[in-house]
Amino acid sequence: MHHRAPAPAPSTSASPSLPVSPSPAAAPSRRTLLTVTAAAAAAAVTGATAPVAHAGTDDRLRRIIDRMSLEEKVGQLFVMRVYGHSATAPDQADIDANLKEIGVRTAAELIERYHVGGVIYFSWAHNTRDPQQIAELSNGIQRAALAGPTPVPVLISTDQEHGIVCRVGEPATLLPGAMALGAGGSLANARKAAQIAGAELAALGIRQNYAPVADVNVNPANPVIGVRSFGSDPRAVAGLVAAQVKGYQRAGVAATSKHFPGHGDTAVDSHYGLPTITHTPAQWAELDAPPFEAAIAAGIDSIMTAHIVVPALDPSEDPATLSRPILTGILRERLGYDGVVVTDSLGMEGVRTKYGDDRVPVLALKAGVDQLLNPPKLDVAWNAVVRAVREGELTEDRLDESILRILRLKAKLGLFRQPYTTRAGVERVVGTAAHRAHADRIAEATTTLLLNEDGFLPLSPDTHGSVLVVGADPASPSGTTGPPTAVLATALRELGFTATALSTGITPTAARIEEAVAAAAGKDVVVVGTYNVSASSPQRTLVDRLVATGVPVVTIAIRNPYDIARISGQRATLAAYSWTDVELRAAVRVMAGRARPRGRLPVPVQSARNPAEVLYPVGHGLSYTR
Repeated sequence: MHHRAPAPAPSTSASPSLPVSPSPAAAPSRRTLLTVTAAAAAAAVTGATAPVAHAGTDDRLRRIIDRMSLEEKVGQLFVMRVYGHSATAPDQADIDANLKEIGVRTAAELIERYHVGGVIYFSWAHNTRDPQQIAELSNGIQRAALAGPTPVPVLISTDQEHGIVCRVGEPATLLPGAMALGAGGSLANARKAAQIAGAELAALGIRQNYAPVADVNVNPANPVIGVRSFGSDPRAVAGLVAAQVKGYQRAGVAATSKHFPGHGDTAVDSHYGLPTITHTPAQWAELDAPPFEAAIAAGIDSIMTAHIVVPALDPSEDPATLSRPILTGILRERLGYDGVVVTDSLGMEGVRTKYGDDRVPVLALKAGVDQLLNPPKLDVAWNAVVRAVREGELTEDRLDESILRILRLKAKLGLFRQPYTTRAGVERVVGTAAHRAHADRIAEATTTLLLNEDGFLPLSPDTHGSVLVVGADPASPSGTTGPPTAVLATALRELGFTATALSTGITPTAARIEEAVAAAAGKDVVVVGTYNVSASSPQRTLVDRLVATGVPVVTIAIRNPYDIARISGQRATLAAYSWTDVELRAAVRVMAGRARPRGRLPVPVQSARNPAEVLYPVGHGLSYTR
């Protein structure tokens, strides 16, 4: 492989449940251009040394590639979604969805027809109902792959960032997301969170995780990254990214830093449009590059591309996913990265704006990509690559380069030796009491107290025992937790408060605001969960009306911490950075004084009226004096 093998997992509850020791040796390093300073920086934050060269297993892997037909080779490059909880017997509705979108009935048929090298799990595709089901789906996919003409295990992946992007839900352990970890500021906690997350994914047969996010969120208006980023300080983000890479490696899971060359300063969501980043080369090197450099120095296994235009890096204004100057010129040659490069989803509008769905996969491969993720129409994309080889636009040698990188990763993860997981392994690892206790402790260290007028917090059941909880109830990121108002109220009741919940929503109506005002009568305090408050948001009216009742108001920002710039009159404000149960329960423990507020803002909060004015700087966070 292209970097040092991970250290064996320690014999704790965070250990993976299946053999994941690296293959005996890995390929010589070609990262000769990686700067010594970047490697040293990663070593400083992870306790690791710079990657070292190993003799390779490439000859064995090349023999496998040589046995593949062209169709099998093309299939290895694709990572595809598929509907259903089972590889061979999904529900009829999922069979219908597969037939409509992919032209196959099941995951097994997908692998038989297209020889895909990777499968991505989504909760909305009904892949992730419960841990034992996920493990059996993974095993069924591997059985199908190993029954093929050239038996090669599948690399199963998902987006388990934690926080607001989470595909595998309870009873698996849910952990704080990136910006919460940024607020905690602990490299050890970031590494531990990744190790727990990775161990549980490995037990489920998921061996590539599309995390951690390496984007530096320098734009508060960013509609797609936000709290998915560790923060706005490139050095701090770099340290946390490298720490998480090491945590995933210890668990035997391939981490994926995303979205190269950096998605942190966009005002357009690349799911729905094509953003442009106007950073100069110097600004890119200062703001966007450090987390990716640190990830590479820490031995990152895969890097995901961004569907963004960066004119200073590629004047053609092709999206980075399709840009040879960015992916080969900068990522491969300047940064010296020789691991797997995976596209962001090819179904996103950002990559489809300029070229048709038949050209996108071919251009991505010509740019330097290895894995083609989730095209909208697999037959169109797959046949386009086959045709490009047959017509001479792509060579088989070019495909072989990418397939070798993919097989190296599969070999490093031990998939050729042991592609399956076990029921006992799931029971031993997933959602253990030890993991959940770690998650609670990590979350407590992230909750940030932004405002506390006259020491209003912490609350006591003796003085503020009657609590009304109102606010937004966004859908659970994993589909298995929430709703937030109920979680907050339940957590308060468990600590001795009398708490009732009233969901007012992200856009509360005038009638619901009146209902909340009436419900506040006679209460000792009102807790309001705010969610991405904008200038025109009726959430502002809700807070104003509740403040006007004279009942003390405490707000909890359950997503972006920037909400505090648009609301006023509250006695205290906490930032939780996500609305998952683990972060909300931690916020309640802090609010009630059962835990001390220790989080510090990892991003600045600017004035809504004058963005040049910083209301709360990076590092701001109050403590209790009593």
